[in-house]
Amino acid sequence: MTLLSDLVAALDSGTIEVVDLTAPLSPRTPIIALPEQFGQTSRFALSEISRYDAAGPAWYWNNFTTGEHTGTHFDAPIHWVTGRDLPDVSRVPAGDLVAPAVVLDFTARVAEDPDALLEVADIEAWQEEHGPLPAGGWLLVRTGWDARSDDDAEYLNAGRTPGMSVACAKWLAEEAPVRGVGVETVGTDAGAAHSFDPPFPCHSYLLGAGKYGLTQLRNLAQLPPPARCW
Repeated sequence: MTLLSDLVAALDSGTIEVVDLTAPLSPRTPIIALPEQFGQTSRFALSEISRYDAAGPAWYWNNFTTGEHTGTHFDAPIHWVTGRDLPDVSRVPAGDLVAPAVVLDFTARVAEDPDALLEVADIEAWQEEHGPLPAGGWLLVRTGWDARSDDDAEYLNAGRTPGMSVACAKWLAEEAPVRGVGVETVGTDAGAAHSFDPPFPCHSYLLGAGKYGLTQLRNLAQLPPPARCW
């Protein structure tokens, strides 16, 4: 219990800072749009049940509806066909959700090219400077894309969004010690990933390997690299 007590004390004193990496949900939260022949996810919608009125004189509460992949969300292995027999969120070990993380700053490349792809060489260069990726941890890729997240058109950018190359996704799934990858874009794959071989390699390789994805993150700038954090 000493470790937990020390953690609580550090949080209380401000020695440890907690950074919220999630995006608030609203009807303006960007959602991915698939070709029209496929099913579509729902936007976030909030409907009031009562607000200190005849329907509920002493309480305020709401109903909400949304797609499970709206806003900041977790991709469990079962999300993709390559992981169809692997865990859904309810079967992911809770211990997997508490892990060290590092931030790789990819903003300069993305500022020049919104279609920029992270390569294995980029990660290897980062490791030469900052040390190895955390075993059982997370690689969070900062692109600056969260600055667009209040504007649907800018955020989706007509399908021109950064991501990872096929080789990089395969390496992260099969060779890197990380448990998962987090990004600021609408999905873990690049906007052009439908044209890759295989299509959507982050989903295909990472989830097929039983690893995880986090998407639509915010505030990674508050975790400057190497930002070894939990």
